[in-house]
Amino acid sequence: MALASPAVPPSWSELRSHGQAAFDRVEGPTNAQAQLRLFGQPESAVRVTLFRDHHAWCPYCQKIWLWLEEQRIPYRIRKVTMFCYGSKERWYKQLVPSGMLPAVELDGHVITESDRILEALERAFGPLVAGMQDPQVLPLRQLERQLFRAWCNWLCDPRLGAAADDRARDQFQRQARAMEQVLAGGSGPFLLGAQLSSADLIVVPYLERMNASLAYYKGFLLRQSHPLLDRWFRALEQRATYRGTQGDFHTHAHDLPPQMGGCYANHSPEQRHLAARIDAGPWPIVSPGEADPETSLAQNPNALGEALARVVRHAPTLLARMQAATGLSAESLDGALRVSLAQLMNESGGIVQAPPPGTAPGLRYLRDRISVPRDMGVLAARCLRQALEATAGLDPLDPGAQGPAMALEHRRDQDPVPFLQAP
Repeated sequence: MALASPAVPPSWSELRSHGQAAFDRVEGPTNAQAQLRLFGQPESAVRVTLFRDHHAWCPYCQKIWLWLEEQRIPYRIRKVTMFCYGSKERWYKQLVPSGMLPAVELDGHVITESDRILEALERAFGPLVAGMQDPQVLPLRQLERQLFRAWCNWLCDPRLGAAADDRARDQFQRQARAMEQVLAGGSGPFLLGAQLSSADLIVVPYLERMNASLAYYKGFLLRQSHPLLDRWFRALEQRATYRGTQGDFHTHAHDLPPQMGGCYANHSPEQRHLAARIDAGPWPIVSPGEADPETSLAQNPNALGEALARVVRHAPTLLARMQAATGLSAESLDGALRVSLAQLMNESGGIVQAPPPGTAPGLRYLRDRISVPRDMGVLAARCLRQALEATAGLDPLDPGAQGPAMALEHRRDQDPVPFLQAP
């Protein structure tokens, strides 16, 4: 699939011809781009509309999204902007005055708050193995909240010195071991044994974000430290439903601060090392031979084509955003991006060519704003970031130049409106 001619960057038409063939968003695997999911049923069978965030980041939306996918309930999707990414749509404020996400319209009735939504869906379609009020599930819901509080105490307190940081880590690990005890007592990798249940879906969103944020801000690798949680993640990663909703370390690490009111690094050598690797690679972020703490999936034959197709589809909007953020010329950025995509598709792994001088900040601006799973899957994003970083590192003018920093108070640089308005 390598693109030829190291001297001339490929044209957009040539790049387009190498992209992944369009997949079926309605009937294919779980994906963040779908607006309708049918699971082999007629559209007349749809009773549910899920209102979730454009960014595919909202943890409470992920619970409902996963439940519908696991239960194979036909549903529509309408996407809404989260407050820290842009302005809330007026039509949604009319439907849900609070603007909160997620919401579900079930048989014409609007329901908010994720736990209430799951309970309503269970009444309409039956539980996923065990319901929200099941005696087996209720204590696990409490355990998830205890783990959540311990995580917040460690991650979000700016006043922690070294000793207090150690104590907060120990408290978090006590709660993590309590969850491992539940997993150890079952007959399979999930919380209730061999079958994925609602208990697992309640835990998924924040455990995924804990795994990412503690690596980035605390230098702590959750899956290495807690092998039964790693086994749980590995079992999840075998399911196409989970892979379609799964975020990556970079996305979570940089989207959490405005949502959580701040995330604070402990500045240990391990933290600085892992944060640098999560930001700029190389990926995976651990040494060869070590278990990847981000995903157990080492191969995806479609990853390159997926990444290429997503960039080609949105290239005009991406280039306009890169230009607005950096002030670089449209022509130079266009050439730099095409060189990066040639590098992406170069299966030999060698360097294709240098980008136009001075374009490293534009390439790194894009590297830092790939969002998983909104834009593409974990492995596709990893390939694209690697290609952008490798190309930026060949900038003849300043190979170390960085793009504009990401804000901590908001993520308006991820405003979806320009992409929605693009042809």
